[in-house]
Amino acid sequence: MVTESGVRARRVDWEDERAARLRAAMDQEMTERYAGRHDDDPDFPAKAARAFAVDPADVVATVLLEDEAGDALAHLAVRRLGQRLEVKRVFVAPDARGRGLSRVLMAEAEAIAREHRATSLVLQTGDRQPDAVSLYRSIGYRTVDVFPPYDIIHNSICFEKAL
Repeated sequence: MVTESGVRARRVDWEDERAARLRAAMDQEMTERYAGRHDDDPDFPAKAARAFAVDPADVVATVLLEDEAGDALAHLAVRRLGQRLEVKRVFVAPDARGRGLSRVLMAEAEAIAREHRATSLVLQTGDRQPDAVSLYRSIGYRTVDVFPPYDIIHNSICFEKAL
């Protein structure tokens, strides 16, 4: 499907090379953004490894937004987290930002959740991502108590949207 933003949403395997590249770029950006944020917690690396791990077996969909040439511009995944569906790894490549692609991704996540008969979607972000917090609030997500596995990450902000 080609959106009004001129991009095509394509569902791919979690292992898709382009998806993996975008996740690696996100990891790098988050490392830079959160530099020093957890210096007071010597156990943070182990906590983060547990909290942010994604088992590909739990992923129900991985979405890429592609331009006309088929280049991947953005990434999102939806996974099962207990009885819930959770939005994971929302990332728009820096040179593709400012075009509303994160909103396109989130609409895709909601469509996936509806296909799976979910009544809501949850997600986690952090306190150094005000752009993400603003996006989620603007599209109807409400702040909820921090839920596992993120309850061990002291700067987590969690959201839920009823569908």
